[in-house]
Formats: sequence, structure tokens, C-alpha cells
Amino acid sequence: MVGWLAQGFNGISLGSILLMISLGLAFSFGLMKVINMAHGEFIMVGAYVTYVFQNTFADMLGGVELGLWFILAIFAAFIFTGILGIILEIGLIRYLYGRPLDTLLATFGVGLVLQQAARSIFGAPNVQVVSPSWLSGGLNAGLLILPYKRLFIIALVIVLIWAIYVYLNRTAAGRRLRAVMQNREMASALGVRSRRVDALTFGLGAGLAGIAGCVLTLIGPIGPTLGTNYIVDAFMVVVLGGTGSLLGTIMAALIIGVFNSVIEFSTTATVAKALVFVMIVAFLQWRPTGLVAQRSR
Repeated sequence: MVGWLAQGFNGISLGSILLMISLGLAFSFGLMKVINMAHGEFIMVGAYVTYVFQNTFADMLGGVELGLWFILAIFAAFIFTGILGIILEIGLIRYLYGRPLDTLLATFGVGLVLQQAARSIFGAPNVQVVSPSWLSGGLNAGLLILPYKRLFIIALVIVLIWAIYVYLNRTAAGRRLRAVMQNREMASALGVRSRRVDALTFGLGAGLAGIAGCVLTLIGPIGPTLGTNYIVDAFMVVVLGGTGSLLGTIMAALIIGVFNSVIEFSTTATVAKALVFVMIVAFLQWRPTGLVAQRSR
């Protein structure tokens, strides 16, 4: 029983990590229909921003152990990768709308450029970010020890989901975003500057990827290929959840995380990933629109 409870928590933890990684892709791919193969490299950039913050500002902000630098690094990763995403949308992506294969090839090339830039600046070996002291250890929950790092990731995901919901449904900018993605011509006719909305939406997706990269530094070392290890899982989450659906993305991430942990408990990590992939393909054959289909008139 203790083993199954531990796997259940691991599944929720893995689901929260997948959701963190997939939130940004839900904007670029789910809403904008851009196959952004550079999403993994935005994650990598966010991780390296955290590493630079640790080396540059940790001593000024009370030391590495205090962790104030890490909180600021989350905002810095969001801003830096968001600006990078806006630049990419203005300089390249906006000329490729309606041509998904072209966006795939173009963003794949951008990803290779970003990886090589990381190797040139930081070197090929992986680097390590030291976690703040208040994220060391775990919470004693009776039969289980719940790591503080995993609990922090789950809490941060909840905050991000709430912030995205408020942005999309309670702000003028969010309503303009939804209007452009649902009916671009009508929104433009009503005075919405769709080009600006496109740039900000892609930048928002890139910024969320940067936050995911910052969080991944808590789990292990970072390197130029950090995001490549997660890009397939991110696309699986968005496609399974239903493109353009925040609720579907949340459900898909948790389902994949829990199923992967439970199956891995009885088999191996490789077999579990393969079986989860087969189940997703079978489900999409039955329901191509994903878990939550967008309603339209």
C-alpha cells in the first residue's frame, strides 16, 4: 500500500512537471497552430537564465542557501524567454502562418541554433544549479515523505493555472487573445490589432517554457539538450488534452503522469513510456479531438 501511495504521489508530481512544460506549448501549438519545435530550447534557455542568476546575483541577495535569487530567477526566465519568443514571432513565425510544416522546419532550425549558442557560451558539459535550503528535505506525511521540491512544483503549477485562467477570462488582453484565435477576421474588423496579439501570445508561450526550465533545475543538471528530452511528452499532453483547451491540457498531463508512474511500478521506465504512448494513440483513434473538444458555432 505504501508503494502504491508513493507511486500515486510520483504520478501527480510527474503530471505537474509535464503540465508545467506543456502550458507554453498549449498557446503556441494549441491556440496558434504553430508546430514549435524550438519549445524545448526555450525551456533550456530558462534553465540557463536560472544558472546565470545563481552565479551573478546569489551572493548579493543573501547567498545561495537563502533562495531569494531563485524566486527572482523565475520572473527573469519568464521575461527573457518571453522577449525571445516575441522576437522569433516578429522575425520569422508571422510569415509562416497557415503553413504548419514550414513552421516545424523553421523552428527546428531555430532550436539547433539555440543549442549551439548554449554550447558556445556555457560549454558542452552539463552545469548544476544549487537548490535553496528551504527546498531540501521533505514533509513527513505519516507513511510517506513528500519532497519539498516536488511540493513546490505542484504549488507553482497551481498558481500558474490560476494566473492563466484570470488572464484569459478576466482581462481585456486575454479576451482579445481568445477573439483573435477564434475568429481573426472578425476581431480585426472590430479593431483588434491581431499582429500584436500574435506576438504577445507566442511570447507568453515562450515565457511559460522559460519558467518550466527554471523549475527543471531543481530536478537535475542542465545542458544544451535539456528541452529535447521533454518536447515529445509536451506535444502528447497538448494533443491528448485537445488543442486550445486549458482544462484538457491539465487533465492530459495528470493522466499521463499517473499512468506512467503506475505502469513503471510494475515494469520498467522504457516499457511504461511505450505503453502510455500506445494508449494515447489508441484513444486518439477513437476520439481525435482529444479529451476536451472546443465547442464552436
